[in-house]
Amino acid sequence: MSSPAGRVALVTGAANGIGAATAQRLAADGASVVLADLDTASAEQVAASIRGAGGSALVAPCDVTQREQVEAAVALAVDELGSLDVLVTCAGLIRDNLVHRMSEDDWDLVIDTHLKGTFLCAQAAQAQMVPRASGTMVFVSSGSARGNRGQANYSAAKAGIEALARTLAIELGRFGIRVNVVAPGFVVTAMTRAIAERTGRDYEDVIRDAAGRTALNRVGQPEEIAAAIAFFAGDDSSFATGQTLYVRGGP
Repeated sequence: MSSPAGRVALVTGAANGIGAATAQRLAADGASVVLADLDTASAEQVAASIRGAGGSALVAPCDVTQREQVEAAVALAVDELGSLDVLVTCAGLIRDNLVHRMSEDDWDLVIDTHLKGTFLCAQAAQAQMVPRASGTMVFVSSGSARGNRGQANYSAAKAGIEALARTLAIELGRFGIRVNVVAPGFVVTAMTRAIAERTGRDYEDVIRDAAGRTALNRVGQPEEIAAAIAFFAGDDSSFATGQTLYVRGGP
């Protein structure tokens, strides 16, 4: 089985971009999905598209930096759908700036959303998975984890997510729980469009520049990242844990 058919998946940041594509992919593969996001209106639209295609989807309002909201989203999955088998953490934002211009607030917001948010989700999920001795988590990192100009906060958070995944894989493996990471390169999403808006550049120019830096000479689409996430969520990756897969159009 290459997909989590018959399982329950919680996807954070599921209202748009990679999170929405992941929720749709897992639902198409047979999972029941909880879409957790602050933007509940957009999440409801994604959920409606899943239900319209014959899938099962619920929406949980969720700020991943707030423990009680994360735990409520997990509780919704368990109470309404019967379990929590798959966690995918896609929630994120960017506040780019060079280090001498970066505010402490922008540092804290990015670190809290990506790194603390992933930790809170993993902690809540493992409380459900450990007693059942089963489960898989897929965290979303970024090519920026290797370092990227103007992204000290984002790069540090994403590198931390990869280290967190490796540590949790060691801690949770004896309970049958796998933890892996997918790290995309430049993907066409609302978040990458915001890069162009902040700099005043045409988005198509930004895409061309990003494509030119890849071996495949193109940028990624959310569905391509969702496919990699679905691999780690399913049984075809049953002997893989603590791994980071870079999906960035090149090495």
